Amino acid sequence: MVSCIEAHSLNKQLVDPVAFVPSQLDLIELNRRFASATPQEILAWAVATVPNLVQMTSFSMLVVTHMLYHELQANLPVIFLDTLHLFPETLATAQKAKEIYTLDLHIYRTAPTREDFTNQYGDKLWERDVALFHKLTKVQPMEQALNNLSVQGWITGRRRDQSVTRQNMQILELDAHGRLKINPLAHWTHKDLWRYIFAHDVLYNPLYDQGYTSIGDQPLTSKVNAGEDERAGRWRGSIKTECGIHT
Repeated sequence: MVSCIEAHSLNKQLVDPVAFVPSQLDLIELNRRFASATPQEILAWAVATVPNLVQMTSFSMLVVTHMLYHELQANLPVIFLDTLHLFPETLATAQKAKEIYTLDLHIYRTAPTREDFTNQYGDKLWERDVALFHKLTKVQPMEQALNNLSVQGWITGRRRDQSVTRQNMQILELDAHGRLKINPLAHWTHKDLWRYIFAHDVLYNPLYDQGYTSIGDQPLTSKVNAGEDERAGRWRGSIKTECGIHT
């Protein structure tokens, strides 16, 4: 296991924080070292190592936010993509989290209101062209956020056991633009997640108590039946597995 002290030491050995270049990191060695590390140890290394580091969150479960803001006292910028088609419960969870943790919250959206979006792109764009819908509501706002904040590394809440398309995900990887992508919960299971939530009284989206197991846009998210994949309720009836943020 890599302790927080070892993680900070690893930082000094491998990275010059003044001239940080994600592509120059030895990701194979780092992923090997972090294979048995806790999420907190991975996050501690990231906070100590990566300049212009942010967390990306959908305000479903606040596990990573709690670790950063409460356990590590690392008040990183938090990016939230308001697609204008989210559940009211998601928006309420975001507001509550902002108050609880005094988040440095950065909200990005493609239009001022849902009405403006509909006026510009037509009604129910997700039914006519879901790829364009996600490009407009998620991919473009995300890139704007990452560029505006000069991000060199971003933290996700993805796990390998969420779906077959994520089962080989690495803890550290590069995104399509060469930024460092950190998945501190990669090796955690669904049970690990909820065990932590209940042990630390962590905020989570109340939709989980109503039969949802993965929460995205309201028109494209449904409840999940027993025995189904955790993300089975996303884009139900289609072969789509990701919105474009994670490729």
